[in-house]
Amino acid sequence: MSAVHFDSYTEARAHLKALLDAAERGRVATVRRDSARTAIVDVERLRHYLAAVTPSGAQTVAEDGGWSVFIPGLPIAADGRTFNEAVTEMVGALREYAEDWQDHLLDAPNHRENWGLVQLISLSDDDQLREWLVGKPR
Repeated sequence: MSAVHFDSYTEARAHLKALLDAAERGRVATVRRDSARTAIVDVERLRHYLAAVTPSGAQTVAEDGGWSVFIPGLPIAADGRTFNEAVTEMVGALREYAEDWQDHLLDAPNHRENWGLVQLISLSDDDQLREWLVGKPR
């Protein structure tokens, strides 16, 4: 099976199994609707790719008997009494940011380029986000 392209929503719906099978195998799978073309992508493949090309750049700071975690250039930060607590709070802060982005920030000039980050957050579970923030435990 090679790439799968359908030139209409109706055609894609009639061949949904082929479309999903192609995406699950990692093949190019697209649907055209009017002038827009949309790719159908396996979630785990997309999440893995986004994690690889979007390093968190998270920084941690020990201060005043606790820890702070922030990502330079983003309005996201968290604090905790311990390092682990701060990271857990940061995962929650990332989730809140993704919700806000979906709700009202996606068209804001200083936020619209965070599409990939929001996709990564939304497609990841808490353990995957923790690993993305601080790396794999050794």
